[in-house]
Amino acid sequence: MPHQEEVQAALREATREGVLGESHPVAGFIDIQGVRDSVTALQDAFAHVPDVLHAFAAKACPLVPVLRLLADAGMGCEVASPGETRLALAAGFPPERIVLDSPAKTRAEIREALTLGIALNADNLAELARIDALRPSDSRSVIGLRVNPQVGVGVIAAMSTATPHSKFGVALDDPGARARVREAFLQRPWLTRLHAHVGSQGCPLPLIAEGLAALHGLAEEINEYVGRRQITSLDLGGGLPVNFADDTTTPTFEDYVKVLTDIRPALFDGSYQLVTEFGRSLLAKNGFTAAVVEYVKSAGGRRIALTHAGAQVATRTVFMPDAWPVRLTGHTSDGTLKSTPVVPQDVAGPLCFAGDVVAHERLLPALSEGDLVVLHDTGAYYFSAPWAYNSLPRPGVYGVRHRAGDTVLIPVRTPQSLDGVVEESGACHADALITP
Repeated sequence: MPHQEEVQAALREATREGVLGESHPVAGFIDIQGVRDSVTALQDAFAHVPDVLHAFAAKACPLVPVLRLLADAGMGCEVASPGETRLALAAGFPPERIVLDSPAKTRAEIREALTLGIALNADNLAELARIDALRPSDSRSVIGLRVNPQVGVGVIAAMSTATPHSKFGVALDDPGARARVREAFLQRPWLTRLHAHVGSQGCPLPLIAEGLAALHGLAEEINEYVGRRQITSLDLGGGLPVNFADDTTTPTFEDYVKVLTDIRPALFDGSYQLVTEFGRSLLAKNGFTAAVVEYVKSAGGRRIALTHAGAQVATRTVFMPDAWPVRLTGHTSDGTLKSTPVVPQDVAGPLCFAGDVVAHERLLPALSEGDLVVLHDTGAYYFSAPWAYNSLPRPGVYGVRHRAGDTVLIPVRTPQSLDGVVEESGACHADALITP
């Protein structure tokens, strides 16, 4: 993750080059070496596992250069839409290292995956029936079934995917469900993978481990039922929450493996190939968002800094501030960290609705017009998945490389132009509704 000195160096270079300033008042930054270090930490934690595919969850950062970096570092890719599939292929992931997950795959998506040899996890038994009809006899795709172990909810309900009523997977505790799952495998010798995902942010490791232990137990049960070792791989999903409170990386991938080992050591004995789908935990702490403070005002005795980083880049934080708080730092216009006495102040975004506030009464050095505010730990799900409210252009994103005392910014996504906003909004059909 970037240290404070590296953040300041990146800001100085960004303002010097003009990629952050009046013309581009918000931008995202990715620490290139930090990403590689996080991948290494993941690989080291699983180094004792004989066969494992680490597939990055593309939804966490759907930017082709970032995905290419991850592929170069040895990752596979987990995708959940036709767009994400296309991004993964464009980034250079071989089809056999791509895993397709989605609760609503169309026949076209299934057909494409089966043709290319992309692995896919069926979300439900009805989807298995579609695969029956679409699967070529010579398909190279590894095919699995997603189940919901229904082990409960974490502290963020919307991020918990193993609840009693989750939309994902076959709900195992429902009457007759386990029997139907066993029979589905018995009837399909090509169905060789079992998948579950308990959740990530807000889900404690013991809850995650409980769900994955149930997955392993079900695999053993199915293999015994069909009378052969048909299930050969287990997709463990993602499931590592991120600490947004400070710079500490906790829990670590080693912590994750230890908790799983304590509750189900057979998960790692080599009987099954393992697949992981980490996203946020690999990228969040390796990125930050920076925005210009446009105005500072007072309302009801409270100081408010109006910036260019709001719900369009921090959607979850704005709408669920207690669940998704972000750390902020204030900087002068050249990127230097401000060190003046702190005062409580709101840090608001540019969108035209009252709730567009990323921090309420946050203790920060008094922000002034022209200063910069940094939202830390936003390398995943923030600037890479912007919301188009108020037709604001998507911000530019830059990789940051620190080498021999120099800081280099590398374009990852070009800032969207206003012409691009207009074009995206149907300009080529401008007269379509008034033409007789």
